Amino acid sequence: MIAGFANAAVIPSRDKLTEDEKIEILRNLSSEFAKAKTYFPRSKKPLDFDIDGSWDKAKWQMQAQQQGGPAARVGDQIKITHVAFETDKLILEINGGLKSGTHWYDHVQAGMGTSTRPVGTGDATPTTGTVIAVVFHKPLENLTAAEVKKILAPLMDFDTHSVTKLYTETLPPEVQKAIAEKRALEGMDRDQVLLALGHPIRKYREAKDGVDLEDWIYGQAPGKVTFVTFSGNKVIKVKEQYAGLGIQSAPQRIATP
Repeated sequence: MIAGFANAAVIPSRDKLTEDEKIEILRNLSSEFAKAKTYFPRSKKPLDFDIDGSWDKAKWQMQAQQQGGPAARVGDQIKITHVAFETDKLILEINGGLKSGTHWYDHVQAGMGTSTRPVGTGDATPTTGTVIAVVFHKPLENLTAAEVKKILAPLMDFDTHSVTKLYTETLPPEVQKAIAEKRALEGMDRDQVLLALGHPIRKYREAKDGVDLEDWIYGQAPGKVTFVTFSGNKVIKVKEQYAGLGIQSAPQRIATP
């Protein structure tokens, strides 16, 4: 179930949402900020929240005790870091979910003779978030991000004048303008690009002159395709091309797993 977070754009076909509805929900919920209106326990397993606005508060409190505390308290800023779809549930990862930052393969050594080294990089960042499952009791259909926000109102405040708005207002004027116009700029970080364009359709990685680069790709043929290139957490290049229209095709690269 949680494995779907690795590629939130790969959505089971059992629900009844159209592709446009799915993209709209992903674009307008992923990386969205809100203010916690209740206590969020840490949890790896999705915590059920019913579409009628109810949830098992005692179970949530017990989960907090078992997992060592809250993912967020009332009034805290929270962020929806991943969105995934199931047949009758919308799965929301909050503040990166609950991850230890280590993997089993970080402890594996490989090499020859007496010379060995760890297989894993050991550089994953631990997170102390949680996962919420919004339960609809029927296949998902005719759903928008705005409607999801209304359903989540007992848990989160998405007021446009609250967390996201306040964060945006701290940014330089040119970045605020680009976000409002749904454009990416050189110098933006990943969160700012997500606010401007939402999640990309696909990502590609490559090493060029010893530097690791990552392209976020928006749009698809036939039509405009936008490449947003990151080095680390910063945008170093934004390029627009028109694919499948006889103008210029987008370059082909090997997709990352």
